[in-house]
Amino acid sequence: MDTFALVVTIAVALFFTYTNGFHDSANAIATSVSTRALTPRAALAMAAVMNLAGAFLGSGVAKTVSEGLIATPTGKQGMIILFSALIGAITWNMITWYYGLPSSSSHALFGGLVGAALAGSSTVHWSGVVEKVVLPMVLSPLIGLVLGYFVMVGILWMFRKSNPHKAKRGFRIAQTVSAAAMALGHGLQDAQKTMGVVVMALVIGGVEDQGDAIPVWVKIACAAMLSLGTYAGGWRIMRTLGRRIIELDPPQGFAAETTAASVMYTASFMFQAPISTTHVITSAIMGVGATKRVNAVRWGVAKNIILGWFITMPAAAGVAALSYWIVDLAFG
Repeated sequence: MDTFALVVTIAVALFFTYTNGFHDSANAIATSVSTRALTPRAALAMAAVMNLAGAFLGSGVAKTVSEGLIATPTGKQGMIILFSALIGAITWNMITWYYGLPSSSSHALFGGLVGAALAGSSTVHWSGVVEKVVLPMVLSPLIGLVLGYFVMVGILWMFRKSNPHKAKRGFRIAQTVSAAAMALGHGLQDAQKTMGVVVMALVIGGVEDQGDAIPVWVKIACAAMLSLGTYAGGWRIMRTLGRRIIELDPPQGFAAETTAASVMYTASFMFQAPISTTHVITSAIMGVGATKRVNAVRWGVAKNIILGWFITMPAAAGVAALSYWIVDLAFG
């Protein structure tokens, strides 16, 4: 196997992780920044550290990505498929970042993998795609929406007799914990997705065998790039999550972050399902906001975000397929 092609593909995978970091950094910290629980730079630094730590908490999601979605041939064709999948995901990340749309980096990656595999006449494990990608894509936001609503209702009931100003000060402090938990879950989910891709590249290149443990250097590299990307920040998307959907106060921010973190940990450890942190936190914010009053949520903004969710996978798949045909024509 061409070592140069392997190195280039791994480098592109790490760059995808970097774009994932600055694209999705808003997931962990937008609510804390918008409620002034944390300053932007302090929040980004905290998120970067927790992303790094979260990357080492498990490997189930990485295994799902590397073995459960597509089967790529070894050799040049397999590497072209993987390279093209990453180009599709990165391209969609950059487009949605430019327009400040909190789409899912995860589903951009999954769409890229499926699109490139189909273009390369490779095998797509449709049962795995449906069970591990499509169903969680639909269910996790619904769970986040409903759970966020009821968590906020519970908080309102528990603190119904408290002094509002004192309660808000307390929740502003509590948000540092919930934001850290959210960032830890982001590292647990999203760093592992790239680990799975790098492992695929190593298997295609004949460096690793299917089922081998993830090399330590892969974990460190993916975690470090995600953290660097997170610290670079995603200010456009942060404004959308923190302000444009609804004006959050500290109790609402705490409820949304706690809900999203709980859903991510459950998906990672119980189901090894690679869910979207973007989908979960956005839906949790909507659910929390609806407790104030239904029209407090700017549903027009929410509608555009949800539309972006549904077009992410096919759009990334289309770009990946086009990339495959171009690269295969040039180097195949």
